[in-house]
Amino acid sequence: MSSEKIDIDKDLIRDLADILNETDLSEIEVERAGFRIKVARTLNVHMSASAPPAPVASAAPDLPSAAKEETGALGPSGSVVTSPMVGTAYRAAEPGAKPFVEVGDQVEEGQTILIVEAMKTFNPIPAPRSGVVKAILVADQQPVEFGEPLMTIE
Repeated sequence: MSSEKIDIDKDLIRDLADILNETDLSEIEVERAGFRIKVARTLNVHMSASAPPAPVASAAPDLPSAAKEETGALGPSGSVVTSPMVGTAYRAAEPGAKPFVEVGDQVEEGQTILIVEAMKTFNPIPAPRSGVVKAILVADQQPVEFGEPLMTIE
């Protein structure tokens, strides 16, 4: 590899790092002419000593199937609440606090049932309808994907 190529790549890496900082993204990847650069950063998350980190699985389970098995067939009378974004799901407002809801709880439409933290912003997830919580499909502090089932309300 020529020294000119290395200089260009260093500049590109610096530019990508600047973009990460400006946009608060955790990673960015660029490919040009068969050359790929990926720049990522580690986000620091403060956790209480009483709440151990949730294990991260290498392969995600088939959660829609799990939801159907746990709640039975989901028809018009049941509703799966899905994550509106990629982030980390929290079942309570803060570590050690009582969870927003438990299985069997009656919820009202619009009531906060979870929080999903994305890019250092805590986003309340409201119940889409009134009903009874039939299943909670995520653990506290679990990473979630867009569209991932979080809970079922019937």
